[in-house]
Amino acid sequence: MNFDTAGLAFLLPAMVAGALVTATHVPLGMQVIGRGIVFIDLAIAQIAGLGVITADALGWEPQGAAMQVAALSAAVLSALVLTWTERRWPEVQEAIIGVTFVLASSVALLMLASDPHGGEHLKDLLVGQILWVHPGRLPIDALIYGAILTIWFTAGARIGRVGFYVLFACAVTVSVQLVGLYLVFATLVIPALATFYVKSGRLAKAYAVGLLGFAAGLTLSAFADLPSGPMVVCVMAVIGVVAALALGRRSPGL
Repeated sequence: MNFDTAGLAFLLPAMVAGALVTATHVPLGMQVIGRGIVFIDLAIAQIAGLGVITADALGWEPQGAAMQVAALSAAVLSALVLTWTERRWPEVQEAIIGVTFVLASSVALLMLASDPHGGEHLKDLLVGQILWVHPGRLPIDALIYGAILTIWFTAGARIGRVGFYVLFACAVTVSVQLVGLYLVFATLVIPALATFYVKSGRLAKAYAVGLLGFAAGLTLSAFADLPSGPMVVCVMAVIGVVAALALGRRSPGL
């Protein structure tokens, strides 16, 4: 693709989607890393996807309100269950989250087994189609993300476990339909992990890792004509490693 005005216009909706996801996921990802529940995003995202698959099997409109309610209901319900398990069995919470993810994935595969387009649906759920984001949905997504960020930055310390899980479920439900499960996980974990040992300005540096990952990954995928989701994940991982080495804590004598 020639990187001219037409190329920029083509990439713009995807860049905006990446910026929206990064804005919301970076602070939530820091909390996930801090709580030691790294795989919660995979589990809740997979369950939200299972809600979408179920609604699709029932013949509901792909972009309709019923589809969104199904996805959000599944994600919030799973968030509430995981809140209870964290309180009941905190020592094995990460294992419970892992089992939840595997179970939801297996149920999704069983539901898609008889669908002639099942493979395509599963690919969209995992990898996403960020290059083909419809610009018309971005203002609504921006309002949702804005509400989530407002709650987090004004009342994050007071919303408790239940509030965190529900807020997290809402963010992931929107994001998994916007960019796919792999990018949801990468954006939550890589910037937070890359800046884990940063002492000052961590949030800004984590945002930089996420935004650079999306910008460079989308540009490279367009030039090389390669899948955008995997390319962004790979590029963000490389940027994350470089950032971690440059900004992270150094051992004595090194």
